[in-house]
This record gives sequence, C-alpha cells and structure tokens, in this order.
Amino acid sequence: MLGRLSLKARLVLGVIVLSAIGLAAADVATYASLRSFLVQRTDESLQNLARVAEHDLPRSCSGPGDRAPPGAAPGDFFQVRRGGEALCTHHVAALGASEAPSPPSLPSTVDAPSSFTVDAEAGAGRYRVRAQPTFGGATIVVATSLADVDATLRRLLLIMLAVTGGILVALAALGLWVVRLGLRPLEAIGATAAAIAGGDLTRRVERAEPRTEVGRLGLSLNAMLGQIEEAFEAQAASERRLRRFVADASHELRTPLAAIRAYAELFKRGADRRPDDLARSMEGITRESKRMSVLVADLLLLARLDEGRPLEREPVELDEVVSEAVETAQAVEPERPIALEAEPASVLGDRDRLRQIVDNLLVNVRSHTPAGAPVSVRVACRNGHALVEVADSGPGLSPEETERDFERFYRADPSRARASGGVGLGLAIVAAVAEAHGGSVAAESEPGRGATFRITLPLAS
Repeated sequence: MLGRLSLKARLVLGVIVLSAIGLAAADVATYASLRSFLVQRTDESLQNLARVAEHDLPRSCSGPGDRAPPGAAPGDFFQVRRGGEALCTHHVAALGASEAPSPPSLPSTVDAPSSFTVDAEAGAGRYRVRAQPTFGGATIVVATSLADVDATLRRLLLIMLAVTGGILVALAALGLWVVRLGLRPLEAIGATAAAIAGGDLTRRVERAEPRTEVGRLGLSLNAMLGQIEEAFEAQAASERRLRRFVADASHELRTPLAAIRAYAELFKRGADRRPDDLARSMEGITRESKRMSVLVADLLLLARLDEGRPLEREPVELDEVVSEAVETAQAVEPERPIALEAEPASVLGDRDRLRQIVDNLLVNVRSHTPAGAPVSVRVACRNGHALVEVADSGPGLSPEETERDFERFYRADPSRARASGGVGLGLAIVAAVAEAHGGSVAAESEPGRGATFRITLPLAS
C-alpha cells in the first residue's frame, strides 16, 4: 500500500503519524497526571474533613442534629458506621436544592482507613469516599461528588483533542510545504533527465548547491552530464572524421585503381603486340601500384596509431636520425641548401617512425617550396624535451592553412597534381607519430615568409 504512494505523500504521512503518536502520548500523560492530582487533592480534602467530623458526627448520631460538620460543602455525604451498621447518615443538600442529591452506592463493609471511588445510587454521578476510624471504635465515612473533577477532565479532554487536531493539520500543511520545497530539486532533476532522454544534452540541473544532499546530487549529475555530452561530442566528431577519412581514402584509392584498370584495358586491346605500348602499360601499372601501396601503408599506420597500439620503445639518438634524413634529402635534391644545427638528444621511441616523420617534413619542403630555396634544420634540448625544427623559405601558409596543415588528406593547394603534391597524409603521419611518442607538433607561418614545422618529444630520462 505504502509502496504505491509517492515519496512526498510517504514523507508527509510519516511526519503526521509520528506527530500523532507523540501528541497522543503527551495527551495521555497530561490527562493521567491531572486526574491523579485532582483525585489526590480530593483525598486530602476528605481526610481533613473526616478528622473534623470525627468530633461532631458521633454526637449527632446520639441525639437530634442535622448540622453538617465545619468545612462541609454542598453535596458532601457523611455516615457513621459500627460493625457494618450505619448509625447515622447526613447528606448536605446543594445550594438552592430542595433535596439532597443521590447518595453514593457504598459497599456493606468498608475497610478503614481507605479511599476509593463509587458510583451514585441513581444517575451517572460518581463519589470519592474516605473511610476513617474513630477512637470510639466507629468508622466515619466521608464522600464528595466528583462532578467538578469529571467536568474538568472532560473539558481538558476536549481541549487536548482540539489542540491535537489543530497541530496535526498545521503539521500536515507545514510538512507538505517543506517536503515540496525540499523535493523541488528532485523534480528539477527528473525534468532535466526527461529532457536529456529527449535528446537535449545541454540541459543541466539549475541551482545545484553543495549545502544539501539533493544539491550535491545535482552537482554530481551535472558533472556526469557534462562528461556524457563531451563523450557524445567526441563520438560524433570521431564519426565525422571516420566518414571523411573513408571518403577521402576511397577517393584517393580510386585514382590509382582507375589508372591500373585503364592500363589493363590498353593491354587487352592489343598493347601486348606493340612493344612501346606494352612497356608504357607495365610502367604505368607498376607506378600506380607503388603509389597505392604507399597510400595503403600510410592508412594502415594511421589506423594502428588511432587504435593506440604501442610503438617500439628503445633509446634513439635523435640528432643522428635527423642527420641521416638531411643527408638523404641532400642526395635527392643536391641543388637545395640545407643547414643543420644538431645538439645531442636522446629519446625513447621507434627509430624507423622517427626517421619517417623527419623525412616527411623534408619531403613536404620539397613539394611546397621552389627548388633551390634554402632550408634550416635544428635539433635542440629545451626543458626536458627534444626539439626538431624544419624551417623553409617558401611562399608560406595562410592562418587557415597553418591550422589545418596536420589534418588528413588536407592539401593547401587543391589544384596541385597528385604526382607532385601527394595525398595529404605526410603531415598527418608526423602529428600521429609524435603524439604516439608523447610529443606534439606545431606549425608557424606567414604568407611570403616561409613556414616552420616543430616537433617536440620528451627526452629519455
């Protein structure tokens, strides 16, 4: 049953039930305490009255006399007994009444001294009775009506019921307001969760403060939502890069495949019977196959780095690797002056991949600068890192080209022929290999002032 109620209803109901139990216990204790006090005070009054009546009532029983003992109140009852027999009885009439009220219904034998409560012989009244022994062997029975006591207790009971009911109603209203105010952040969290389930990942819990439990829950939820949003954005960006990568790879692979297919068609049309055409077909197929192999190898390397596969980790003298790459570049392009300034620098990594990224930077210089334009290569150590810089004196790059130069399949000059310009994976491989070694890459350039490409790698400890 309680499981079907809302948290708000259960909290308010729990407050009301606990308050009702506490108020009921307080009411019972108050009622019992007041009743005991009133009865005790009545007993003390009857005991005093019995001492006074001990001297007057026996004389009244031996002769005529209907005078009540001093201190008697209207409605009080007096009786003198000896051996279970009533010697005389006196009942004080109420003021303005023609006859005395109904007397108490006394038992046939009364133990003295004792105090007890009995009902009236007629009606619904009650009497408090005190039996007191005398020096002459008789017993004086004094009784007084409990009408005032019962009326006081009834009035107290009605007041307590009214006050208890009012307090419970006020507590219910106050508890509902407090619970609703306290659960308002939970309702906001529920609304935020519903909005996020609907696709709005930017929603956050408002007014989440660390002072309350619900506020701390809101802060934790906001932090979790931020991470979820970042994860979704990263996934979406990754999917966009993957789609673009697949599209570009398909486009780049389609060109050599189309060329190979064209040369094959030429062979089928009779090139095998014409030596010049046959040689041209075989040379074209070989050239495009090599180009496609290089492209596939670059794609596989990038895919391997994207998956986080570990590279070899061994001490590599970076200055020697750069010197070898510069020497090879000078052999390929003797007319280009290349200045080398290398400090000893040792790093942990894959020697072949480090050589590859230096070669890619030098190939990039050959592809984008005029023949004979000087190049400066430098290896230095700065703040626990090895620095490799390749600076050319070519036409330079625009800010947009500098920012996108390390993107895959990006070519600063889209109109450049693929034969001379490549497919746009060289600098992307540089960036990926450097990051796989725990390093970074950067490019600085201004139009007309050349470009500087910088690789930073952590030194071997």
